[in-house]
Amino acid sequence: MESKQLSDILIKTLIDKKAKDVIKIFISEKTVIADYFVIADAPNPTLVKALAEYCEDEAEKNGVKALRKEGISEGRWAVVDFGGVILHIFNKESREFYRIERLWQDENNVESFTDEE
Repeated sequence: MESKQLSDILIKTLIDKKAKDVIKIFISEKTVIADYFVIADAPNPTLVKALAEYCEDEAEKNGVKALRKEGISEGRWAVVDFGGVILHIFNKESREFYRIERLWQDENNVESFTDEE
């Protein structure tokens, strides 16, 4: 599966499951570690963990297995590496503290997605 297609599946899952401030950053021109970062936040540790698990399940349904996972059990910052896409799900405080978007984004490589409430 192509990275763009996987990133779209992850974004849809995040939005459907009530993640907040979902963005996708195209990073392949800046690094070799992945093509995209998908970043979102959740209001509590339980939802951080659940979102990571939902996304992993959806990826597996589409034939993609996680290569590495970190931080899911703590519920502050979950990182799931799918190869071409690296998923980051933060609690609000951790996202504001680390602000990894500012390290990778420029005016041309970010898409923002909002849930329709």
